[in-house]
Amino acid sequence: MTRRREKPAAIRHAEAASFWHDAFVPTSSDAAVRRLKTPRAAALAGVIFALLFGTALILIRTRMPEGVGNTAEWLNHQGGGILTATALMPFAGISFLWFIGVVRDGFGRYEDRFFATVFLGSGLLFLAMMFVATAVAAALVDSNTRAVGAGRVEVINFGKMVVLAVSKTYALRMAAVFMISLATIWVKTGLMPRWLVGLTYLVAVTVLFVTDLSMWVTLVFPAWVLVVSGLILVRSDLIEETRLNHET
Repeated sequence: MTRRREKPAAIRHAEAASFWHDAFVPTSSDAAVRRLKTPRAAALAGVIFALLFGTALILIRTRMPEGVGNTAEWLNHQGGGILTATALMPFAGISFLWFIGVVRDGFGRYEDRFFATVFLGSGLLFLAMMFVATAVAAALVDSNTRAVGAGRVEVINFGKMVVLAVSKTYALRMAAVFMISLATIWVKTGLMPRWLVGLTYLVAVTVLFVTDLSMWVTLVFPAWVLVVSGLILVRSDLIEETRLNHET
């Protein structure tokens, strides 16, 4: 009986590496399909975020007065709208995470690590702060039915000011940093027109200094995301072509 001769270890390792490469690394056609879908995915995620986030902000703004006041009567009649806003915010956050992911993927290997880090960090901080603000808003509605005694109004007013401060002062300034870093990456990659880059810088700098004037200012950010998403959808083919030219 003839004994089967074993292959050298080097050959076996090469064949194993080739097998796993073919199994898990996409082919050129698969990669092309993935790249073509990326700009459109970013646009769709951005539109969903802008609509959900804008709706949540409007619900909170119209049902939560900005002044401190000495009464909590507004919460007795507006709790339902605030709860609706807090229910929408997690889905807006999921869409925003997807928007960040696919936009960052679109930069490819030519992304600037410094600005990409600022872009990612500011976006995550913005989202975390808005989650905190809406969580406190939900707690306000719950405390309105549970809190009793003389301190009830003070607790509700404190929670309301936390919501306004976190959303206007801190979260929106992180959104401004997000816009500035993304606009800078656009300048380096040429993925977006110059007029949008200039508009983004202008809006971001304005937001940095006027966030405390009114909670309505927070609507600037979802409006900007909606404009960017629409432009990404219109220019998806051009964005992909620019990216391919950078990679060749």
